[in-house]
Amino acid sequence: MNLEYVPLLQLQRDLHALPRDRARFRQYLQTIFSEDGTIAELPSLIAMNPMGKEHVAERLDDYLALDADGIAARATTEAAARLAELPGNCKVTLVIVDDLKGGWTNRYAEEFTWRFQSGPADPPALPRWLKQQWITGILWSSEAASERVVREATLTAIYRSAYVQQHGPARTLRERMDQEGHVMTMAGCAGPVPDDEDIAYTREVIEPCLDDQDKRTTIECLFGDAAGGTLGFTPRGLSPWAGLALALYDARNELTVESIHDR
Repeated sequence: MNLEYVPLLQLQRDLHALPRDRARFRQYLQTIFSEDGTIAELPSLIAMNPMGKEHVAERLDDYLALDADGIAARATTEAAARLAELPGNCKVTLVIVDDLKGGWTNRYAEEFTWRFQSGPADPPALPRWLKQQWITGILWSSEAASERVVREATLTAIYRSAYVQQHGPARTLRERMDQEGHVMTMAGCAGPVPDDEDIAYTREVIEPCLDDQDKRTTIECLFGDAAGGTLGFTPRGLSPWAGLALALYDARNELTVESIHDR
């Protein structure tokens, strides 16, 4: 898989430097689309809040001070080497999504979309308004900037795209947990990390739902009660990110077993 990192954080910061009015929104649209408006040349920017307030600009300053684009570019090169045998050409970038004060953005609904409904398309299947496949690493305005956050955002987006290319879209909760466990393990994610008691409890709660396909069940089980509560969903007694923690735990254990067998 050929991957090219495209730095867009400074461009996002420049947009936030403009007065928060219609002129900024027009500039935002002109930045994304071709002059005739028929092609999205920077489609990843659709994810940002063009009318974001000062906290988004401050977070972008934090990432620019870290040289987040440089960190992400190196992570992209690293991933490209591991995925060299896969076909495809993709551009990779980072976009900050405003889940803190963006009025229409629910973090967990967005998480579901980016994890399970943003898979790759073969070139013949690309929509008319898109001429290139893009992989978008998501940075959240509610999270502090760090090198770890940048690497994980970049690598999980890339490895998720590769996984979907190889296995197809994940439909059931079981398939979604398998996907995310694999992706987080490949990306070297530090967490979420549950304790032994939470692992057993989460497994017991989730087991009857593994063949369910609906969005609500997935959000409740993967992201936990606090996440579901923001959408009015049913509490199941699950801690934050419970299902993802279990998915990562199982994927790491599976990898360890495979390594032992390969010796």
